[in-house]
Amino acid sequence: MDSITAWLHEKNPGLAGGVAPDEDLIEARLIDSMDFLEFIDLLEELSGDSIDLQEVTIDDFRTLDRIRQRFLTPTVSSAASG
Repeated sequence: MDSITAWLHEKNPGLAGGVAPDEDLIEARLIDSMDFLEFIDLLEELSGDSIDLQEVTIDDFRTLDRIRQRFLTPTVSSAASG
């Protein structure tokens, strides 16, 4: 999450302090439409997976907690656990 927080600070130089895990990044305008694709690239790099924009919603990017859950938490497939 440090890379994401650093990116948010880079894009928002006036941002002081940390970003709360449940802060609405969209509502707070920490991620805007101009930087959204760059943010997707960052998440793909961090997760090692591509993100299909047809399979996500804006809510998947709303908070750091949701981003961690949706993109940065490994999923365990039933084949791997069986």
